[in-house]
Amino acid sequence: MWPFAPERTRGNAALGAICTVETESFSLFENLIQDFFNELRQEIESDYPTDGTLPNPCLVYTTDEFPSEWYWSSVRQLVTPSSRINDLTQFPETTVLFSKGKSGIVGATAAISWQSKDSSTWELISWRNSQQIGSERGIPAAIIQSLSVKFPSTFANRDPSTGRSLIAPRTNCPVLYGIRGDVADELVSAHEWLQGHDSVEAADSFALHRTNQVSDDHVVGYYESVVLNPPSEKQGGHASVSVLTDNQHSTIVAFAESGHVNKLLRSLKPGDLIQWVGLHSTDGDYHLERLKLVNGVPRLATRPICCGKSMRSAGNEQPLRCLVCGDTHEKAWLITPNPDKNTQFNGWVEPSPSNRRHLAKPLHRGFPTPP
Repeated sequence: MWPFAPERTRGNAALGAICTVETESFSLFENLIQDFFNELRQEIESDYPTDGTLPNPCLVYTTDEFPSEWYWSSVRQLVTPSSRINDLTQFPETTVLFSKGKSGIVGATAAISWQSKDSSTWELISWRNSQQIGSERGIPAAIIQSLSVKFPSTFANRDPSTGRSLIAPRTNCPVLYGIRGDVADELVSAHEWLQGHDSVEAADSFALHRTNQVSDDHVVGYYESVVLNPPSEKQGGHASVSVLTDNQHSTIVAFAESGHVNKLLRSLKPGDLIQWVGLHSTDGDYHLERLKLVNGVPRLATRPICCGKSMRSAGNEQPLRCLVCGDTHEKAWLITPNPDKNTQFNGWVEPSPSNRRHLAKPLHRGFPTPP
C-alpha cells in the first residue's frame, strides 16, 4: 500500500488467492466464504479487547479480472474506499463483505489485481499458540544471526548495524515470526530449522505467501537534480535541501533515522549534482529513501601545510605564516575537486535495514533506475 495512506495498516495485511471451483460447486464455495467471514466478525466482536482499534476486515471474491492499474494506484497514491467501491460497479461478478469499516477494500482489491513477477519474493509467516500471545517471543538472537548464513536466499533477518532481529514483530499480534526470501522451499527449510531448536518458541502453524516486498513498486525510479541551497537542519536531526529537477523546484527531506542518507544530505553544497529516490509526501516534500552524489562542486579544505601544521593568517592584507619556521605563503585555501563518494554501491547510500520500508529495494539487490 501507498506508505502515506492514512489507514495503510488495513491494507498491508491484504492477501489474494486464486481458487479453482467447479461450476456446480460455486454456491457451496460462496456459502463457505460467507460462513468464514461471519465467524471472523463474531470473533472480533466477542474476543478482541475493546480498549484498542478493532480490525475491520474486508473480503472480496470475484470471477472478474481486475485491472492491474488498481494495484499500481494503491501502492503509489492515495486511493479512498469510496473511489474503489465506485470502481467495482463495473464488475458485476464481484461480491464484497464488510465488517464495521470499509477501508480494507483498497488492500483487498489491490491484492487481487497484483501480478507477481519472477523476481517477486516470498515470506513464510508462522503464528503463535493462543496462550503465548502477549508474552515475549522466544527467538534467541544468536540463532537469528545464523539464519542468513545457513539459508542464503533469505534476507532481512536482522539489522547488522544494530544486531536487532527483523523477523519478529514488536507488537502483541499473533505472528511469531516472518522469514523473507527468494526461494520458497528454502523458507520452509529455514522454518523447520528454527523449530528444531528447543530454545525457539513452538509455532502453531505457518503459511507461505508471494509478496511485493523489496520491489520498489511504490516509487517510479530515481530523479537527477541540482542542489539549490545549503542543507536546512531541523529539531531531531532531520535535514532538507531545495533541488531543481527538470526546471521544477522541490524539497527533499532526510530524517535522522535514515542514517547514511541523512549524513550525505547534510554534506551537500549548492551546485552539487545528485540522484535520489523518494516518496512525494502529503505535505509536498519528498522523503528520501536513497541518495547519490553524482558530481560535487569543489569544497574548501584547509590552509596550506608547513612544518606539519596549517599556516595561519598574519593579519589583514598580510600573507599566511608558519608558526613553527616563520615561512610565509600568499593567502589561499586548498580545495578538493570533489568530495569523497561512497564506492560500495556505486555512490548510493540507504538507511539501515531497521529503517527501510518493506517495499524498498536494498542496494545489494540492484541500483535504482531512471523512471
